[in-house]
Amino acid sequence: MLELNPQKRRILIIAVSLLILLFIAAGLYWFIFKYGKGQQNGVRTVAVSVATVQKEDAPLQINALGTVNSTYTATVRSRVDGQLMKIHFKEGQLVKEGQLLAELDPRPYQAALTQAEGQLVRDTALLQNARLDLTRYELLLSQKSIAKQQVDTQAALVRQYQGTVKLDKGAVDNARLQLAYSRITAPISGRVGLRQVDLGNIVHSTDTNGIVVITQVQPINVVFAIPEVSLTQVLQAKAAQKQPLKVEAWDRENRAKVADGQLMAVDNQLSTSTGTISIKAVFANDKQELFPNQFVNVHLQLGAQLNAITVPTVAIQLGKVGSYVYTVNEDMTVSLAKVKTGATSGDNTIIEEGLAPGQKVVIDGLDKLRDGAKIKVIERASQNNASASAQAGTPPDKRNAASGPDARAQSRASSSN
Repeated sequence: MLELNPQKRRILIIAVSLLILLFIAAGLYWFIFKYGKGQQNGVRTVAVSVATVQKEDAPLQINALGTVNSTYTATVRSRVDGQLMKIHFKEGQLVKEGQLLAELDPRPYQAALTQAEGQLVRDTALLQNARLDLTRYELLLSQKSIAKQQVDTQAALVRQYQGTVKLDKGAVDNARLQLAYSRITAPISGRVGLRQVDLGNIVHSTDTNGIVVITQVQPINVVFAIPEVSLTQVLQAKAAQKQPLKVEAWDRENRAKVADGQLMAVDNQLSTSTGTISIKAVFANDKQELFPNQFVNVHLQLGAQLNAITVPTVAIQLGKVGSYVYTVNEDMTVSLAKVKTGATSGDNTIIEEGLAPGQKVVIDGLDKLRDGAKIKVIERASQNNASASAQAGTPPDKRNAASGPDARAQSRASSSN
């Protein structure tokens, strides 16, 4: 093996060291050239979307989760015992108050009515005969042909028959009422549920489930709870407006409005366990949009706050310093600004302190930001429209190909370059 003298060995070591340093310098240059465009002073540029702080008349509302409750719910039970002979409703049908729902076997009650009416006729005839005898006795008494005691006895007999006839009339009315109870009618208007008893069964007035349950759906109520801190705001708005406060019911995803209603009542005490108070709103429900026990998002309208400073709610963050936003500076950096928030107004929040109209705040890309970070503003709406237009102009076969795994890999490769 060839051995080098010390001088040549030092020259070789120096050459190798220079070569390594050259490679390191080339790597650093390539890295800075590739990634340095998006950095400045060691801070990487973050793509964000921004919004402008507005000064406007902001409509006020309180959002809550509510439950749809029926105004009235009635379990239809028979008031008499008997065999179920006919059913005059379909499950899920809307019925009116007083509408015939079912019929029991009426024959036992018809027979009882006939007996009561016969007893009444008999006792009425006895009363009439007693009155005729009393008239005769009074005539004979005036002629001093009979004793007064006989007249008094006959008068008492007349009063006795009068009581008997009155008792018979009550028995007839009761028998007629029992016969009427064999025809079961709807006590309220609403929607009937599933039938609990089939034809041919014997029903009793003591049955727990009854025959069917009717739930009123027009109008219908929504019950929701608001925190204690919002109670004063609601009471002030209620006192300031002559008309009842408007209430909107939105779907579970809070994307589409379901129905419009109005404030009906505020509960008379707070819940000490939850720190909330219950509120009831009433809805006409003309189109049957709301259904009992349905969960809805409630928007309680409280009027408007004039000349309010508002920002999109998504711009507000919560941290150790409290509520804050990232404001955009002229040199395309951001600054953390502490704010004092007020009531919400739709998708916006009212800012009591910390911002001025015309300032720019970040609403998208917040998770990558730090105080002093460099940003690049991107219009998300324009980008989405351009993407949608390009997708619409692409033929279906190419559009499908463009969405495949190869296209996604090419997209990642192009983004990395």
